[in-house]
Amino acid sequence: MTPSDASHSRWSDLDRPPLNVPALRRGLLRPDGLWSALDVVDATGSTNSDLAARAAGLAEGTVLVAEEQTAGRGRLDRTWTAPARSGLFFSVYLKPGAVPVQRWGWLPLLTGVAVATGLARSAGVDTALKWPNDLLVTVGTQERKAGGILAERAGDGVVIGIGLNVSLREDELPAPTAASLALAGAISTDRETLLRGVLRSLEHWYGKWRAADGDAAASGLQEAYAAGCATLGRTVRAQLPGDRTLTGEAVAIDGDGRLVLSAGDGLQEPVSAGDIVHLRGAAGGLT
Repeated sequence: MTPSDASHSRWSDLDRPPLNVPALRRGLLRPDGLWSALDVVDATGSTNSDLAARAAGLAEGTVLVAEEQTAGRGRLDRTWTAPARSGLFFSVYLKPGAVPVQRWGWLPLLTGVAVATGLARSAGVDTALKWPNDLLVTVGTQERKAGGILAERAGDGVVIGIGLNVSLREDELPAPTAASLALAGAISTDRETLLRGVLRSLEHWYGKWRAADGDAAASGLQEAYAAGCATLGRTVRAQLPGDRTLTGEAVAIDGDGRLVLSAGDGLQEPVSAGDIVHLRGAAGGLT
């Protein structure tokens, strides 16, 4: 191996070893479990796009992980990039089946609860949820974004993508408002441990939700999301479709997963889609 080859070796950054695929499969793929297949690729544009393109032939519980994403996508066509093996970049394919389609909108919120719960156990990090799909951690006194969730209909189911910064250093962050689990003081940044913790938590919450026919209240999901939602109780600005802006206090998550805002005139309006900015009440100011 030449010096040039060594610089591009998968082990060139010893703080960021590759995932052990056989070990992950042994720990996660069970005959009676949700996860049916797990693959890891060195690099891809977007794991969501890859699974969506194959959705017609996919079994529920398929998991695709990328050591590096070169064209990761977030909401509103935002991009998501990070150094190879510095985070968890993966997508799962779920087929809620008998759950009424109108309740599928809870899936990204369910995933947020599952990620936060899984990280609390495996990383010892308190992860807050910014409605509808951001994962926040605290670095010093500042609340910053460490990850995000993107859900997309595909075939007979839904592809849910999760991007999570794990070991990024301050000089590698894409923006001052970004963070990583390492910067938030995680007790573990072992990506295999974190991935197993998140996927097991997702299996747990998805099972509860499906057993309740997608009823977020009956499954405990609505209460769990509200308890972990950093948006509630704050003054926020919602940029809504059609270039409409609404400012008010976020007072509730309703039964459909919508964020309920209370405007100054006392009227309450549910928001089903929009870009949310925390204006007051957040540690460290605007988020």
